[in-house]
Order: sequence, then structure tokens, then C-alpha cells
Amino acid sequence: MESPPQPITPTTPTHLPSVSPSQSQAQQQQQQHHHQQQIPMPLPKGVYVPMPAFFHPADNDAIDIPATQRHAARLLAAGVTGLVVHGSNGEAVHLSRRERRAVTEAVADTVRHEADALHAPVPVVAGCSAQSVRETLELCREAKDAGATHALVLPPGYYRGLMDTDAIIAYFERVAACSPLPIIIYNFPAAANGLDLDSDVLLRLATMPRIVGVKLTCGNTGKLARLVEGAPRVRGGRDDFFVGGGSADFILQGLVVGAHGTISGFANLAPRACVRVAELFEQGRLQEARELQHELAKADWLAIKYGFVGVKAAMPIFHGPSEASCAVPRLPFTRLDEDGQAVKEIREGMAGALEIERKLSVEAAGK
Repeated sequence: MESPPQPITPTTPTHLPSVSPSQSQAQQQQQQHHHQQQIPMPLPKGVYVPMPAFFHPADNDAIDIPATQRHAARLLAAGVTGLVVHGSNGEAVHLSRRERRAVTEAVADTVRHEADALHAPVPVVAGCSAQSVRETLELCREAKDAGATHALVLPPGYYRGLMDTDAIIAYFERVAACSPLPIIIYNFPAAANGLDLDSDVLLRLATMPRIVGVKLTCGNTGKLARLVEGAPRVRGGRDDFFVGGGSADFILQGLVVGAHGTISGFANLAPRACVRVAELFEQGRLQEARELQHELAKADWLAIKYGFVGVKAAMPIFHGPSEASCAVPRLPFTRLDEDGQAVKEIREGMAGALEIERKLSVEAAGK
């Protein structure tokens, strides 16, 4: 005969301090005032790369720190402006809090190691999305402790039907006021239960000094143009609100209307080509920029079509067979079959971008 279930005794989580409600409120108010007094430095213009998470397939899917740092160093050498961890491309929802910290520390350590050669601060942006203000702030604090410089935050979409615009703005207002890291809004409807922030809402959020930018994975270049024009107006004339597209298939289109850069998963594969589009645009070489953008759009379509699993499958194609283990996602996803139709499409569709990336790498090595 089974014994009756025992009642569960509530316990206080060991990672949270034991304080009285009055102490907690006072601390929160003091912390909020402190962060509000700090005006963050603007995000530099350029290409930001949302890195994949890499695992040891033979070691129970443990985080592969050497592969993470090797890839971070590769991207920095290619001239990207910043690195992003724990986005949708980085399988954030597949990682524990401890694993998130390990990845952020690994990337931040690599940035510090490469700092002398780079001669410029490199932002390390950490995805800190959660459904409550409380957990979002916990993730922001942990990311800062691990070495991140900015937090990338999705709107909370789980209870989308119960949230109006004022509730969404209140969420970001509280997070921005209390977070130790400046906030970048991550507008990606597919990852937020279809929640797509329009330019009116984003411009209201842009009035908050500690919200410093937006990643538009929604792909709406009209929205991008409205934000580029409107953000300085609502920020007292300061052009310090980063507006960037969320994929490589519209880098040039964004730059034409004033985007500050891109946060593109395809830059994991062809970072030099993504950087080159911006260089050509700045030099006024529009025909060359258009031709390169055409190749990136064709290649990026495969990354969009097959998602982070497709980006991972292309890692050994672009960076050599030694990176084969980087092609493995975490269950329930599995590696794409090397001889299957999907990888065949990836090889064919990305061939032009691969050739360009190799040429740019050779040119850089010869300088």
C-alpha cells in the first residue's frame, strides 16, 4: 500500500537574499535610482553576431567552451563590432542558468584577451529574456556578473492575450530602470508568441535612456526607417539609439535608410562579407554593395529556412571539417544529415557567399 504524499514545505531559494519586504523595497528603489543616474554609452555601429551554443556530443551535450572561444576569436578577427550570446540562434531556451553564465564568461574572456589587438571596446550582449520582470532582472544581473555589457530582451509574449500596450511598456520601463545592464529590445514575433512591437510603441520605449537599441528580426524595413528618423527626436536630438536589422538579407536596405548596423546569425558563417557590405556602402560603392547583398540574401535565405540548425550545419562548410562538432544542436533537435537534401540546399545556396568569404579572408591575411 502506498503511503500518502507528504506536504511540501516552501523553501527560500538559496540564490536570493533573505530580506524583509521593507528592506527589499528600499534596496530596489536605491538600485533603480542608481541605474537611472547612469547614462550608458551608445552601442557602436556595425555588425553584431548572435553566436550559436556549441556542445560536446560525446560528453552528454556539455557546453564546448574551447569551440565557443575559438569561434568568438574568429569573429573578432573578421572585424565584427560585437558578440551576442543566448539569442534564438544561441539556443538560449535549451540552456540552464549555469550554462548561460559559462558561455557568457567564455566569450567575455575571449574579448578581453583580444582587446589589445582590437583597439576598441567590444560589446558582449547577453539574451536575458523571461516572462516576469523579476526573472528578467535576475538574468540581467547574472549576465553582468559574467562579463556582459548589454542585455537583449524579448517582450513577454506568453500571456500575450492578456497584455495591452501599457503593460508591455511598463515591463520594459521597470526592467530598464532596475537592470545593471543597458537594454536592447529584441523584436522577434516568432519567439514572442506573435507579439510584434510597432514603431509607435518602440518610439515610446526609446524615450527611456537605458534602453539603447532594438533588433528588428521582424524584417520590417519601413519600421526601421521610422525608428531611425524618430529616435533622435524623442531622445533630445541624440543619435544614440541603435537600430539594426535582425538578418543578413537586408543589411544594405537598412543602411540606405540609416540603420546603425545588423545583428545577423548568418554573420557566424560569413562575417567578413557582412562587414564588407557596410564598408562598400560607406565608401559610396553602391553597385558592389548591391551585388554582395544579393549573394548574402540568397545565402541567408537558407539560414532563415533551416534556422539555427541550418547555421550549425554550415559551420564545417565555412570554417573547415575540424568544426564538425559545432554542427550538433541539443535535443530534441538533431544534426542535419550531411548527405541529405537540406545540407545539399545549404551548400548550393551558400556557395557564392562562401567563395566571397574565402576571398576576403585571403585579402585580410595578405595585409
